[in-house]
Amino acid sequence: MRSWHLWVFAFLLLALTGFGFDILPASSSAKFVPPPGKVLLFIGQDHDTIERYVSEVGLVPAGVMLYTSIQKLEGLDEPADMGGGVQHGGYYLKNHKFTALQIGLYMVNALDGVIDGTHDGNIRRLADWVHAAKRPVYLRIGYEFDLPDNGYDPQKYQQAYRKIVDIFRERKVNNAAFVWHTYAGFVEGSRLRWYPGDGYVDWFAVSFFDPYNQGNYDAFAKLAAQHRKPLMIAEATPRGMDFKQGEKTWNIWFKRYFEFIRRYDVRAASYINCNWEELPMFRGQGWGDARIQKSELIRDRWRKEIRQDRYLLPTMRLFNELDKGRM
Repeated sequence: MRSWHLWVFAFLLLALTGFGFDILPASSSAKFVPPPGKVLLFIGQDHDTIERYVSEVGLVPAGVMLYTSIQKLEGLDEPADMGGGVQHGGYYLKNHKFTALQIGLYMVNALDGVIDGTHDGNIRRLADWVHAAKRPVYLRIGYEFDLPDNGYDPQKYQQAYRKIVDIFRERKVNNAAFVWHTYAGFVEGSRLRWYPGDGYVDWFAVSFFDPYNQGNYDAFAKLAAQHRKPLMIAEATPRGMDFKQGEKTWNIWFKRYFEFIRRYDVRAASYINCNWEELPMFRGQGWGDARIQKSELIRDRWRKEIRQDRYLLPTMRLFNELDKGRM
């Protein structure tokens, strides 16, 4: 009789928690997590790209993307272009009042300066700016921590990440969620070498560029589930895809992108909707033109997908919704 009860209990437990890693665990301390089955969509990655998306695709995103560096804090209150498009946080705060904000914080060649206090003033300034934004801000500290070109030493990266979080907490910045973001390519050994710890990470995040890189995407999604953290697609664009072949491009890239969101209950996703060849930083590197509006077929299918109830809208209720979906 006891054995029978144990089998029933085990079956019910599996039914409630999901089989495998497709459904994330039911509890976590992560911040600003959309309710189950909902997705917060960010559009980026610069001022012109976001405004073109709104006017030419006809959708207002519930989240926008911003990039700055810990060394200079470019593009917060005044427009700045570092070669990847105009960044202007103040514009977003004024003109996208009901959108969440995602910040990619660049720290290449700055880890020592963060650790030894050189950049303490800028960390405090950034913390105060985020606090004054009065909206959920998802901060990707040293984004793509494992990208070889970034050269982040694992131990120093952990120290720098934790110090930034500590200063934000000291200044009582309660509207920031801290994001640990992988480029999801090949690395020797475990990515956990760069992990600052569960107490310092609210979200796991992944870059989604190569549709044939599914093994690395899946592995990181499962790692997020093991650590009971919500999963974000922090950067995504169909690199090098030909939008003139709309059906083929949709099936190869977009279909897999949306399937990944559903399979792993991705609660926040990003899409970089730009013509990369217009940007000096990326020109001639094979990124191509990834604008949704470039293809009528892709634009129409994108609209149909994003207009589903699954995707959150930039309304007065958005910020409250983002604090209901604890993992």
